[in-house]
Amino acid sequence: MRLRALLETDALGLRLLGGEDELDRTVRGVMTTDLRDPSRYLSGGELVLTGLAWRRDAADSEPFVRILAGAGVAGLAAGEAELGDIPADLVEACLHHRLPLFVVHETVAFATITEYVVRQVSGERAGDLAAVVDRHRRLMTSGPAGGGPEVVLDLLTSDLDLRAWVLSPTGRQIAGAGAPLPGPLGAALAGHHLAATRTGRRGPHRAAVAGTTYSLFPIRNTGRGAVPAARDVRESVLSDWLLAVEADASDWPAARLDLLQGVTQLIAVERDRRDAARTVRRRLAQEVLELVQAGAAPAEIAARLRVAAPVLLPGLGVAPQWQVVVARVDWTAPDQAAAAGDIASGPVAQALLEEILVDPAVSGPDSADRIAVAHTGDEAIALVPLPALITAPAESGEGAEGGEDADALDGEPGLHADALLASVREPLSAGLAEDGRLTLGVSAAVHSAEGLRGALEEARHARRVAAARPGRVCAAGHHELASHVLLLPFVPDDVRRAFTARLLDPLRDYDRRHRAELIETLEAFLDCDGSWTRCAARLHLHVNTLRYRVGRIEQLTGRDLSRLEDKLDFFLALRMS
Repeated sequence: MRLRALLETDALGLRLLGGEDELDRTVRGVMTTDLRDPSRYLSGGELVLTGLAWRRDAADSEPFVRILAGAGVAGLAAGEAELGDIPADLVEACLHHRLPLFVVHETVAFATITEYVVRQVSGERAGDLAAVVDRHRRLMTSGPAGGGPEVVLDLLTSDLDLRAWVLSPTGRQIAGAGAPLPGPLGAALAGHHLAATRTGRRGPHRAAVAGTTYSLFPIRNTGRGAVPAARDVRESVLSDWLLAVEADASDWPAARLDLLQGVTQLIAVERDRRDAARTVRRRLAQEVLELVQAGAAPAEIAARLRVAAPVLLPGLGVAPQWQVVVARVDWTAPDQAAAAGDIASGPVAQALLEEILVDPAVSGPDSADRIAVAHTGDEAIALVPLPALITAPAESGEGAEGGEDADALDGEPGLHADALLASVREPLSAGLAEDGRLTLGVSAAVHSAEGLRGALEEARHARRVAAARPGRVCAAGHHELASHVLLLPFVPDDVRRAFTARLLDPLRDYDRRHRAELIETLEAFLDCDGSWTRCAARLHLHVNTLRYRVGRIEQLTGRDLSRLEDKLDFFLALRMS
């Protein structure tokens, strides 16, 4: 579509401030930004929407417009809601760089313009692809603008006899034709796709699962255009959708491959539209987060939460509870051309956390509508609303504080750390490969704005506990912060090594020489709270044999296992080893 068409659409209410001679430029997408330098997200042809939050003084306009012009964007549309009249310095910079500049009236939402542009562009792309593969014109012209991904997949089944599903990076089904894809199968296919993508292989990727062959096509985010050759794959691998087709595409003719690539482009347009809608929730989370971190008054935070609640919980008449979830993705790249520090981890963690927080049992692209995730630095922070639970008794939290009884946690409202990662650990580990880690912390539910700051710190502490554990994908919950588990991650490594070596190395050396199983005996003895009969039964030993082994442990270490202090030292040494 042309810029001129936007100006001629009365419903958008756009007013031209400059660039009348450039109105025949082609618009290929739309992007909303308030970044001072959004170049990494631009590929050319976009209509850029901005609320001008990047502008601090007149000197900021020229470099901002120069970046947009250098990226080849089609035009710039500035909103009046933030500053009122558009600053003269911005008008002058756009005239200098021959960049068309529009004014967006304060009564017109950016989402309205985004939806209109995406709908028009998706229709044009569908038509272009239909011209390439004429006999499948009906498939191409019935793209996302005409009913969503399901329409495309249904036509794949009817026209080409292909069963296909759109999957998230964790294997959750976004759309499908016919019977739903079982969750474990979706996770396995996503894992194959992520592992192949990390190796740098071009799609489609071939995967054989349970005797069936699938072809996996990456779905690129067309809102950013083609991925630049220099861009690190780790910035997108954990957020891109994929198209799984039950067929082996390795021997397909070029025309059929072109058709499937076109299908992925259509679905990517739909992904762009849904991402644009997600912007509102992200902004709500960012606003609340900034207030919390700045130490704003609870009344001010509560007012912002009242604005967020109808968006995140439409139709809910009662005040929700809130939980905070913090996630971080860390990369190491000793053998990579790009240093790990060059990767923008915050947006990666944000997109990933939005996916993780979706109930894996819920299919469809709109199931994340109640999730608001912001990012600050390398962290992603989610504000998760919980409907007030009238069935949970007020005392339900007491038994869970110590974190000793897992069953006690079942009565707590909201999200539990381990449950969040249960169905996504396998595919995400494949995407993180050998150089990435995901760590996640979950707070307890809070009932008011006063509790949000504490919940944020609680989630951050829990994430640091998770970071001290081995594994590519780790999580910790608030209940673990009331036990010794909170202290162990913050003991310096040299102190940990010296402490565990002093207590356990004599036992390990003895076990190697005599196969005496003293370490195993010590662990069982502590697990049984020092009960001789229960420990002997667990190890299938006579009590006298157990007493001999414990005596040997005490002799080698100089400790007395009848003393609480020595039992605690051994317990911590085993946990830290």
